[in-house]
Amino acid sequence: MKKMEGLRIVFMGTPEFAVATLDKLVKAGCNIVGVVTAPDKAAGRGMQLQQSAVKQYAIEQGLFVLQPEKLKSPDFLEQLKNLHADLQIVVAFRMLPELVWNMPPMGTVNLHGSLLPQYRGAAPINWAIIQGEKFTGVTTFKLKQEIDTGDILLTTSIPIGEQETAGELHDKMKEIGAELLLQTIKGLAEGNLTESPQMESNELKDLKIAPKIFTASCQIDWNKSIIEIFNLIRGLSPYPAAFTFLEEKKVKIYKSEKINTAPNIAAGEWLTDQKTFLHFAGIDGYIAILELQLEGKKKMSIADFLRGYRWV
Repeated sequence: MKKMEGLRIVFMGTPEFAVATLDKLVKAGCNIVGVVTAPDKAAGRGMQLQQSAVKQYAIEQGLFVLQPEKLKSPDFLEQLKNLHADLQIVVAFRMLPELVWNMPPMGTVNLHGSLLPQYRGAAPINWAIIQGEKFTGVTTFKLKQEIDTGDILLTTSIPIGEQETAGELHDKMKEIGAELLLQTIKGLAEGNLTESPQMESNELKDLKIAPKIFTASCQIDWNKSIIEIFNLIRGLSPYPAAFTFLEEKKVKIYKSEKINTAPNIAAGEWLTDQKTFLHFAGIDGYIAILELQLEGKKKMSIADFLRGYRWV
């Protein structure tokens, strides 16, 4: 078998989460022969073209970059083939067609932010917190056609703190995941990793999924328990953020606390001294809002918000 440094590797990823892994591989001496990332997109007030975080890093490191609009494009497939990769690594990228993931002789390895087969899907970090999990993890596995179902290579478990937000877990997970992928590549190069097939969906009991999060999933239902509401808020913080309405104005909530006192107002109603606190009632207690953002305004602490808010 080859040493890790002898493998020709193509890396595929787009957001900042993927940069941690690419940086880890580069610093470990991996031979990254190409980086595939999303095309530049117009963004901001001036609609200037913005490069992905992975592209910015790749350019800084002098790596060859491909930005296909379509992954089945003959030109892209030819360019990818000409890189003669032994192995492809995917971190936070889009779904690959078989023509792409099946191209290198050693296959394509994906990093997923859960302990597979649990929380297959686009938003595993968010959903693990929303569901109140105490532990999650990261998994490396070989890609195949059905999303997040390929043979598992390595896993590592990560505790979730009682107050931890999705953003905080994301930052912790990207570093742990980067190390796990490096160990996976070493194991594959040395030939000492065993691939473990995942159980089929119909064989699994209590299978939890992690679908893409849409706006409807972000609206707080105050007719739920305060622990469910609290978990939703931290599971969607800082992005896309849970929201509710205050005097018909949309408000995103980023930080909160639980108050385990039986409410004497209806679920969804609130109490405030208009100076220091704003408490929304759930069915079995209150949620104290600590950090929020009124639509069209900047994010702020509850004290700053109340200081400037004009009540109807």
